[in-house]
Amino acid sequence: MQRMTLTMAAAAVLVPLTVACGSARGGVSVGTQPVTGIDWTVDSVTVDGTTHPAPARAHLKIEDGRAAGNLGCNQFSATAEVTDGHVRLSHARTTRMACDNARMTFERALARTLTSGPLTMKAEGEKLTLTAVGGDRVQLSRK
Repeated sequence: MQRMTLTMAAAAVLVPLTVACGSARGGVSVGTQPVTGIDWTVDSVTVDGTTHPAPARAHLKIEDGRAAGNLGCNQFSATAEVTDGHVRLSHARTTRMACDNARMTFERALARTLTSGPLTMKAEGEKLTLTAVGGDRVQLSRK
């Protein structure tokens, strides 16, 4: 019984480490810039030509077919499909906290842009831009 407990304890420690190490191998890049497996800070979202600066908490990470982060007030997760310089987020789920009007307005604009369809990814140095078909875009920086 004691041996089984130790084996299960070792597995509980090693499995997450194996998953964490394995996820770095399958990363996706745009040019030479990796885009998956990176903690991105959301800098701003531009909708209908108007740029809205992001609240300090807004961030995004795409990894292993999932996207997760904070929209400015609420946490979110979504399915992420990354192919040929594009990313598509779908099946988004969010928490439902209420925040001040400015953060909620930003959050709605960001969520709508991120889930509007395929987003073109353009990386430059420590920056990543996600652009929707209609021209709305999300500006991100490496944390």
